[in-house]
Amino acid sequence: MKMLRLGLLPMLCLAFSSVLAGQYNEKLKIGDAAPIWKDLPGVDGKKHSLSDLKDTPVVVVVFTCSSCPTAVNYEARIQSLQLKYGDKLKVVAVGVNHESEDQLPAITAHAKEEKFAFQYIYDASQNLAKMYGAKYTPEFFVLNADRKIVYMGAMDDKNDPKMVTKNHLDSAIKSVLAGEKLETTETQARGCLIRFLRPKRTDDD
Repeated sequence: MKMLRLGLLPMLCLAFSSVLAGQYNEKLKIGDAAPIWKDLPGVDGKKHSLSDLKDTPVVVVVFTCSSCPTAVNYEARIQSLQLKYGDKLKVVAVGVNHESEDQLPAITAHAKEEKFAFQYIYDASQNLAKMYGAKYTPEFFVLNADRKIVYMGAMDDKNDPKMVTKNHLDSAIKSVLAGEKLETTETQARGCLIRFLRPKRTDDD
């Protein structure tokens, strides 16, 4: 009987965690409060917090980087999205990788060269990506006015912009602004895996 209970424990834990998380996200589910960030440095030389955007109807958080070809391929689409919605939307790109081209000095130069209209911040701790359960670059999260997560996953259905037939992100933003129910709330993100740092080993390990 004891062995049976021990065998059931991992399955129960797995089932419980699946209830708490989304279909593709191990940390969050639709309707959860968005994890906040505070005083993270941006490419504009300023510190940024989620609370700074309290008057913005919709916030899109996208984990991205410069070392992933897929993420770079989406930059123009992210730029177009920000320009399309103006003050109704704030796109916040978040970099967390530690490769030289992904760190703050490099992405600052890149953002200036590309004239990004969206906000771009850097989290060296990588904690924000972990709190969001993000695994890929790019990976998108739509936050409504109450800062609840209403969509998470991929921006659209094809990496090649000429092949896109469904723009999940744009549809989600339109629905939120119109006060309508979202047709799609979660999809599988695509791109490069976020390069999370391994914990440093100690002498006791």
